Amino acid sequence: MSSDARLTLITRPGCHLCEDAKAALDRVVAVTGDRWIEKDVTGDLELERDYGDRLPVVLLDGKEHGYWRVEEERLLRDLTTPQL
Repeated sequence: MSSDARLTLITRPGCHLCEDAKAALDRVVAVTGDRWIEKDVTGDLELERDYGDRLPVVLLDGKEHGYWRVEEERLLRDLTTPQL
């Protein structure tokens, strides 16, 4: 996936909530036409320090939007609301 994606999912292998989050993001982008990328904290000390056990974490335009569960309705709203 391209680096111009507005959504980033911070994950780690073996994380069942991360799998749920991937499915939720797929549903959201199917509606909005946006794209998302995944970043694995494994081997990345900075990501591990920043996010630790709060995975998965959703970033929207580089800012934390939520963690553990994807709030699909809120994310849809935030992706489709024009920025001021």
